[in-house]
Amino acid sequence: MWSEKHRPQNISDMIGNEDSRAAIIEWFAKWKKGTKPLLLIGPPGIGKTTIAYLSAKQFRYDMIGLNASDVRSKTRINEILSPVLGNITILGSPMIFVDEVDGIHGRGDYGGAEALIHILKEPTIPIILAANSDSTDKMKSIKKVVKTINFRPIPPRLLRIYLENILKKEDAKLSPGVLIKIIDKSRGDIRSMINMTQSLVTGFNPQTEKSFESINVEDGINSFFKSNSIDEARGVLYSMQIDPREKIDAFYSSIIMSSLDKNSFAKYLDIISRADVLYGKILKTQNWRLLRYLNEILIELYQKDDRIRYTKYNLSWPLLNRIRWDGRKIKSLSSFIGQKLHLSRSSFTSIGLPFVLFCIKNKKLDLDLEETFGEIIEKEMELIK
Repeated sequence: MWSEKHRPQNISDMIGNEDSRAAIIEWFAKWKKGTKPLLLIGPPGIGKTTIAYLSAKQFRYDMIGLNASDVRSKTRINEILSPVLGNITILGSPMIFVDEVDGIHGRGDYGGAEALIHILKEPTIPIILAANSDSTDKMKSIKKVVKTINFRPIPPRLLRIYLENILKKEDAKLSPGVLIKIIDKSRGDIRSMINMTQSLVTGFNPQTEKSFESINVEDGINSFFKSNSIDEARGVLYSMQIDPREKIDAFYSSIIMSSLDKNSFAKYLDIISRADVLYGKILKTQNWRLLRYLNEILIELYQKDDRIRYTKYNLSWPLLNRIRWDGRKIKSLSSFIGQKLHLSRSSFTSIGLPFVLFCIKNKKLDLDLEETFGEIIEKEMELIK
């Protein structure tokens, strides 16, 4: 990804927030035991995490990076940080960086905020926190024991210079009008700006208005499997600005309904499974930073394949997976009713069976498994009439 490839290697390579960066450098230069930790406040994608890493590198600290999901539990905090805080000489010169600390609050907080505040009051090593917002009650408690440094969105003129420099390194060009649109849409978020630019350069014609807009699910799936290169396919993925669950489901339903050979089928479903596991972990831990890796898993699906076209299921794929693979009775039922309705078994499973289940759920169809298939058909057809 360009956002990683062109990440600044030194603090001096960063743009914007000069006063804030200078304050951080001064804090490191003067740090001693008991110095108040830093809290970096500002919108995402403007360099808070980057400057923490670069500062650790410049001042020769071994940075231990955490996020909100790591510090929600008092027990978890003690497991991770107690060895660090109590054995400084053994571990070298550690420092702690807690990203997205504003995500610690809410139901998922099991004493983590209070335990973290206790550590912040008596710091024995450098500690930096980063947050997008400081408006919650627990953030207000944290602010009392730290020094706050605010980060502002990067001015458009600096973003343009920075973006043009990246395009020059990549030997790529965008029209001035598209540059302005990208910068305006990014709202000062450098990471978003770079990702958007890479998507346009590698996936679409940047001169057209349509290429700047996000694409819908159907066009996205079809374009993905029609792409002429992996870079073009990656551009399609980033232009599918939809809910991650919807994106995974769309690929799954399209693949499951395609006429693939068993080896391709197994390969595609293994990739979908890994994407689903990642998203499940994100939901469980609320570590939304992991979402950046979703597209890098899905890009493994790319292979110019005319056998796959967008197909939408009427039920969620976990349920349909059970319907598709479990139970001889359901398969036999689908085959029998499909013939009566002049549908294939798979078509009835995706189109007709949801209607049957809906009727059962709403007690409009009293389905007795001992009934004959003919009796079931008569009841369903009567309902349809």
